[in-house]
Amino acid sequence: MITNLNLPEFRIPVRSQEGKLFVFDPVRKKYVRLTSEEWVRQNFLIFLNRVKEYPLSLMQVEKEFVWNKLSMRSDILVFSNDGKPRMIVECKAPEVPVTDKVFEQVARYNLRYRVPFLVVTNGLVHYCCEMDYDLGTYRFLEDIPDYKTISEGDFIS
Repeated sequence: MITNLNLPEFRIPVRSQEGKLFVFDPVRKKYVRLTSEEWVRQNFLIFLNRVKEYPLSLMQVEKEFVWNKLSMRSDILVFSNDGKPRMIVECKAPEVPVTDKVFEQVARYNLRYRVPFLVVTNGLVHYCCEMDYDLGTYRFLEDIPDYKTISEGDFIS
């Protein structure tokens, strides 16, 4: 479960309890069961926080919402300082390829939030696209934008 990812290496607290591994989630402020996907999510959270300067207080993890009577849960939802949703991050385990199906999943979540940035990662590859709701298009970015970029832009949401 603890594998090398295509992210900077971070020291993330992991502990064993009754033969199971748990990892500390700094957003939820508790230990959660360690799975391959959770390892990616926690590393990506720390990457956003320490490298891209996203405040932990403006991120939600596994944010549940209902859309068309279906219960859904976004992996990471990032807000601007004024409380507007700005980015959805969908995390997959490293062994799960990032396919069109994964992009369709994050796009469904975005029907609810209409954020300007969508990110999909399996810890090995990371894709970020910027939405243009006026033109009904999107464009892939070469890098994950820093927090200042996503929070201060004049985006339609």
